[in-house]
Amino acid sequence: MAPLVKVSEPVRAALADGRPVVALESTIIAHGLPRPSNLQAAHDFEAILTRQGVVPATIAVIDGVPTVGLDETELERIASDVDIPKVSSRDLAVAVGRKSSGATTVAATSTLAALAGVRVFATGGLGGVHRSAHESFDESADLVTLSRTRVTVVCAGVKSILDIPATLERLETLNVAVVGYRTNKFPAFYLNDSGFPLEWRFDSPDEVAAIMYAGDELGSHSALIVANPVPLEQQLDPDVHDRLLIQALQAADEAGLHGKAVSPFLLDYFQRESGGRSLVVNLDLAKNNVAVAGAIAIAWSALAAT
Repeated sequence: MAPLVKVSEPVRAALADGRPVVALESTIIAHGLPRPSNLQAAHDFEAILTRQGVVPATIAVIDGVPTVGLDETELERIASDVDIPKVSSRDLAVAVGRKSSGATTVAATSTLAALAGVRVFATGGLGGVHRSAHESFDESADLVTLSRTRVTVVCAGVKSILDIPATLERLETLNVAVVGYRTNKFPAFYLNDSGFPLEWRFDSPDEVAAIMYAGDELGSHSALIVANPVPLEQQLDPDVHDRLLIQALQAADEAGLHGKAVSPFLLDYFQRESGGRSLVVNLDLAKNNVAVAGAIAIAWSALAAT
């Protein structure tokens, strides 16, 4: 049988030549940003990398074909189809078998990037342990997937609507390394600082590439998470954030929401009640992560060539 994963020619050529490549998820395009500006954001993410001399590899499932490196038609389809589902790592085989399309989450994007040989991946924020998980057992598949997938993920931490300390504990238990990029504190997506310290800080792409190399040599099979905070001047006002978080959690409780229904509700509440400010922060931090991922991919490419 032919290989199930399609790697675009630009991505395939870059990997063959040892040139830098960065994976990008498609869930942020299909579900994280409003239409039609989501397509422009997707173009902006790819343009940041192209200007750096890095090949972008936006990932999705197209008609049952896991695709690493979407062309313009495929990108427009992911951005415009209001019925496009989210596809996590557990759903990949189902989507392939049913010849369905889907926007890939962090878990699915990491899986497909690793299969294609793409080592660096930029996203907005990771999934994590949900609040009240001791009752619901609600935990993102991102965490377990990253424990067994060799990829470097640049993110702005996890959203503050999640249980951040529990998420950090789970990552430690799952043997997933978390390092701060020019920070000693784990970021909280909309906020520069969650208040939880990190044991390791690195200040250059070359240092991150050295960690990747050391992990390979030591036989690591898990991801490296590079926590890259949104700059202070771009973060959501902390007082506004704290007020909205309390209100949103109370509204979700009053609505009787549980499990997977909670996070979309909370994020929509933030966007609506912040007058769109949270969406601006979301875009800013995503672009910031893409740029840092590009720099790391360049450093990794140079190191791998020596």
